[in-house]
Amino acid sequence: MATRMLRRGLPRVAGGEPWPPAGDVEVADAAAPAAASEAASAAEEGFDSLTVAQPVSSPAAPQPALNDPQDQPTGGAALRRGLPRTPGGEPWPPADAAPAAASAAAPATAAAPAAAAALAAAAPEGSPRVVERAEGETKRVERAQRVEATAPAVATSGEALRRGLPRTPGGEPWPPAGTTAVVAAPVAEPVEASEAAAATASASTGSVSAAPASTAVAAIDVSTPLPFQRTVFPGKTAFTRSAPNPEPVRIGPFTKAQWAGTVLVGGIALLGAAAMAVLLVRWLLSFGALQDFVGTYPGEYHLPEGAPVGFPGWLGWQHFFNVFLMVLIIRSGLRIRNEKRPTAFWTPRGNAKGKVSLTIWFHQALDILWLLNGVVFVVMLFVTGQWMRVIPTSWEVFPNAISAVLQYISLDWPTENGWVNYNSIQQIAYFATIFLAAPLAAVTGFRMSGMWPKNAEKLSKAYPIEWARALHFPVMLYFLVFIAIHVFLVFATGALRNLNHMYAAQGSVDPNAYADNWTGFWFLVASLVVIAAAWIAARPLVLAPIAKLFGTVSSR
Repeated sequence: MATRMLRRGLPRVAGGEPWPPAGDVEVADAAAPAAASEAASAAEEGFDSLTVAQPVSSPAAPQPALNDPQDQPTGGAALRRGLPRTPGGEPWPPADAAPAAASAAAPATAAAPAAAAALAAAAPEGSPRVVERAEGETKRVERAQRVEATAPAVATSGEALRRGLPRTPGGEPWPPAGTTAVVAAPVAEPVEASEAAAATASASTGSVSAAPASTAVAAIDVSTPLPFQRTVFPGKTAFTRSAPNPEPVRIGPFTKAQWAGTVLVGGIALLGAAAMAVLLVRWLLSFGALQDFVGTYPGEYHLPEGAPVGFPGWLGWQHFFNVFLMVLIIRSGLRIRNEKRPTAFWTPRGNAKGKVSLTIWFHQALDILWLLNGVVFVVMLFVTGQWMRVIPTSWEVFPNAISAVLQYISLDWPTENGWVNYNSIQQIAYFATIFLAAPLAAVTGFRMSGMWPKNAEKLSKAYPIEWARALHFPVMLYFLVFIAIHVFLVFATGALRNLNHMYAAQGSVDPNAYADNWTGFWFLVASLVVIAAAWIAARPLVLAPIAKLFGTVSSR
């Protein structure tokens, strides 16, 4: 046996002595010379690392109680008692309880520091790695000793388990009385220091030795069901997750349902505003001043002498062509605005840089036809004198227009005869559409088209394309509003008579004539069939052969 003084650390209790107590510990030193010589030879041969071999000490070697501040003996001594397990009970554990047996691997770990110290002392000078490794092994074994000393007592097979708190309020302590431990087969404890010592001894003697077995860990039978009713269960989403709802299809900024709600709410709001306007105007017209104003200005004034009466046949055809072209122009314009990736393109002959989409070509071709039709229409207006019907010839047009607006709002509509004369609000609307809106649409469309001269820098600077884009779309919206109001008034103020005037060129100075004639109506139906067919045919499959007559058509 050899003695070695352990390194002392901090006290275990406040104000106490450093721990462990001062003194030497007896350790077995039988294998120390062999381990020292093995370490010295390894250092001389230049090994980079060395596993410290620690001999297994005798079970009779004293083991200091490193983790017991009371320094109580481990065999047969009473345990320190603490707080009771139940309110008002005795301190725990009971007074007659005895501590569990120490681990079988404790003697082996107790001898490891002495072997490591002997190895470090036997190392030759100039071998710092051996000394450093020995000190590290000493510290590791000391930590293992502290863990083993603080480990709870493990019940052996067949021994009654310690009972704890009850599983339910007011129940018996758990586990039930008489429950014994079920111990698994012995498992070799992986004590690195002991294995290293055994391996070193085997290497030096040529024999094989087994590592000591540790006490098995107890396992409690948990197959018994819980003593209370289960109240919490996993939901269906714990096993399966429903697929997320698909994103609704949007038309512009809103979905279909949102558009329907917007139209419904907007319609109700407009209807309410219209009802309030009707009531307000009818109340104003009940005053004598406004009655005199409407009597003086009935809503129309007399045309100059020589003004034509009725509508010639060419005017009816011009009206049809104008409607036909405007419907297709509006359709192609909206398609250009919403088209992201065109599928077909048109390139003019001799100008490869003028390549545009087939939709733009169709829109520009319709614009040219519409402008030609408009030029013919304006020329015929001045040649035949029809211009006096759509161009104001007197300042009385403005008070009469106000009077006509009041009469329309009050629902007491003026009774004019369009075959002879338009009322003032119609005349102003037709004049603005023919001589203001149409030229503005043509000028802005030409600025945005490929026909605009690219080299005219001064002209482009004086008329920026941003201005054209800012005006062109609002002009199209004006045409849509004009067409909607125009069609509504045609049907609301005598549909058959008005259709006969414009489509069949039939009428009379008598406003009640042709009020039951269906000729103009059937002309309208035929024109709508032609327009619908053109609307459906306006697609690349039909447009491509026509476009090839004026250039080259290619696809993406």
